[in-house]
Amino acid sequence: MMAFCPATREDHPSPVHSGPDPPPKVIPEEATLKLIPVQEADFLLHSYSFPLPEEHIAQQPAECRDGSRLMVLDRKNGTVTSATFADILHFLPENCLLVANNSKVVPARLWGRRKGGGQTEVLLLTPPPLLKTLPESAAPGFQAEAEALLRPAKKIRPGERVSISGDLELELVEQGEFGRCRVLLHWQGDLQTLLQEHGSLPLPPYIRRQKPAAGKPLPGLPPVSCDAERYQTVYARDDKAGSAAAPTAGLHFTPQLREALKASGREWTEVTLYVGYGTFSPVRCEDIREHSMHAEYIEISQAAADAVNRAKREGRPIVAVGTTSARTLEGAFAAQGGARPEHAISAGAEAFSLAAHAGWVNIFLYPGTSFQVVDGLITNFHLPESSLLMLVSALAGRERVLAAYARAQAEGFRFFSYGDAMLIL
Repeated sequence: MMAFCPATREDHPSPVHSGPDPPPKVIPEEATLKLIPVQEADFLLHSYSFPLPEEHIAQQPAECRDGSRLMVLDRKNGTVTSATFADILHFLPENCLLVANNSKVVPARLWGRRKGGGQTEVLLLTPPPLLKTLPESAAPGFQAEAEALLRPAKKIRPGERVSISGDLELELVEQGEFGRCRVLLHWQGDLQTLLQEHGSLPLPPYIRRQKPAAGKPLPGLPPVSCDAERYQTVYARDDKAGSAAAPTAGLHFTPQLREALKASGREWTEVTLYVGYGTFSPVRCEDIREHSMHAEYIEISQAAADAVNRAKREGRPIVAVGTTSARTLEGAFAAQGGARPEHAISAGAEAFSLAAHAGWVNIFLYPGTSFQVVDGLITNFHLPESSLLMLVSALAGRERVLAAYARAQAEGFRFFSYGDAMLIL
């Protein structure tokens, strides 16, 4: 585990002054962002496009987890404040409840070979804990149906097998759209162990790394040993290992920062969302309301549900750590018959009730829909035209968010998974 170090970086010096209560750097009054009502442009895909030079995409994590920069967007007065993540306690409401996703990333990216010798890249999308083993009659071992992304998928025919190792292979059952396929996994022994031995962390494609099974190093793209640690949150649980991507907003937290949160009286609880295709599936409909989100499996314990209900009753704000935590809370509430995402709660906080939940949910939040559980959000800076950018825009307004993104570029903030953070309140 990385040792604690001061929240500064030479390449991005902190604009926050030292001292117990650093004064924020606030955008002048004339440059503040104003609240605007939902407009027709909010439903158009191209409205979420913005230029992003490659140099703004983070290739490495910050030297220290909480040394990442932090942009604070205040929805009430439209001000934007620049700070570092270690200073987040100065901005979080004193009595808030933070809700984080404790899922752990599995080495779900695999490389195998077909009988003809062609190499195939596999990204396992079904969380291993959710695989249901089927009777195996032709050979010893286990088999289970799963969903995976295959590349190149078009060259593989149904019934053809791809060998990952002597103890692990997959069989194509049915091809879907955009490389998504239904497959049968065949293995002997413990599947999690096989994934650890033969798989690699599924870093996003915009983080450039050497391809382990390529045989030859790729010039300028060395493997980075810190990925195994830094592409996991410090609170990821081994018994929640099943995500195909990290809940990246949580990557900024250190054990020391979590202790400081606890000492300050802020409450922390955890939920689980196994991050899969729904997080990174692109929106392809020009009218974003026609986009279908991929279902995601979530778990909310009774303790977590009680913490959320208690905060609501006491009028304390709930801050989701990441879009996955936000979708977990909002998806479960909607699935349990709460107010539909398109409508605000009319009965008041005293009537609010969230129950423990385990199952698949499907929720797409975009401008024009309302958050029923979440009051604030800690998140990273997202891809253009992504469903995550639309979720953030649903909370803070599209034009306001895009203006903040433009300012982030001007100030040298780093984008995407290993990039800097934003706090929306």
